[in-house]
Amino acid sequence: MQSAAAHRKETSMRPLLALALGLILLTPAARAFPDRPITLATGYAPGGSTDIAARLLAERLAAQLGPQARVVVENRPGASGTVASDWLRRQPADGHTIMLVESSSHAIAPSAVVGGTRYDPVKDFSHLGVIGLAPLVLVVNNDFPARTAPEVLARLRGAPADAFTYATSGVGSIPHLAVEMLALDLGARFVHVPYRSGGQMLTAIFQGQGQFGIAVLASAAQQVRDGMVRGIAVTGERRFPSFPDLPTLSESGVKGYDLTTWNILLGPPGLPDGIQAALNRALVAALAEPALRERLLTAGVEAWDRPNGPAEARAFLEREVEKFRMVVQRTGVKLEP
Repeated sequence: MQSAAAHRKETSMRPLLALALGLILLTPAARAFPDRPITLATGYAPGGSTDIAARLLAERLAAQLGPQARVVVENRPGASGTVASDWLRRQPADGHTIMLVESSSHAIAPSAVVGGTRYDPVKDFSHLGVIGLAPLVLVVNNDFPARTAPEVLARLRGAPADAFTYATSGVGSIPHLAVEMLALDLGARFVHVPYRSGGQMLTAIFQGQGQFGIAVLASAAQQVRDGMVRGIAVTGERRFPSFPDLPTLSESGVKGYDLTTWNILLGPPGLPDGIQAALNRALVAALAEPALRERLLTAGVEAWDRPNGPAEARAFLEREVEKFRMVVQRTGVKLEP
């Protein structure tokens, strides 16, 4: 039989055990996820390629997470995505703040910023999955004095120094790096006019404030279709499925030119394994939907269809950081912190 003293000890412990159990149930890992709206941040203003991809993804990501889930896009523009990236690494590791990032903030800036970025592009984040690849497209103002890709490239190659002005979505952005690569290949020099987003960049080219530029295709697709700017050539190793009439730069006379951007989904460091897995499953399932894949393709993003767990996403990012480090070194692009 249980002694009176033992019974009293057991009875006195019950409130403490109940309190401990309550605290366990209140921990983020034990609560249902998500239990409030998820913020999907981007480092750019509305209208650019990153914003477009984020808004296409947000609805389907929420649907895959559950009937009550909501994913809200939040634009936090500044310094080619580096301001938002530094902000992300300091957010709570509860899965309710994630970010769609691309090559400018996580592959170019870490090598181009003098002294480096405040964050390590790989180690300071949780890796949730690759979203897709996006080529860039050489576009010109409708009054540009050449029409075909070989003619445009011949004009740019043979022009006096600083005769042409090009617009970009910001200093250190991938459109900036892409034109500087082209200038090296053509032995030319152009005047750079940076803007704050891909949308502003394309408006500037349409209005003649920049005569040409290399835009992310996801930003420029609709403007090219609508005739606001003229698409000349894409920057990848092959023609893009939704723009089969646009040749590559490589086949148009700039042999070996191949530069593609990408989107990847990241979270703050230290996301619990269960939450990281839930977000990854939702992303992979969303990207498997034919309707979303078609919408992304129309917008200029080819959805990722290879193995896409957190480990694969991290390995992909590590490879891209090294690739763009070499491109930055070649072009000599430098950014002040």
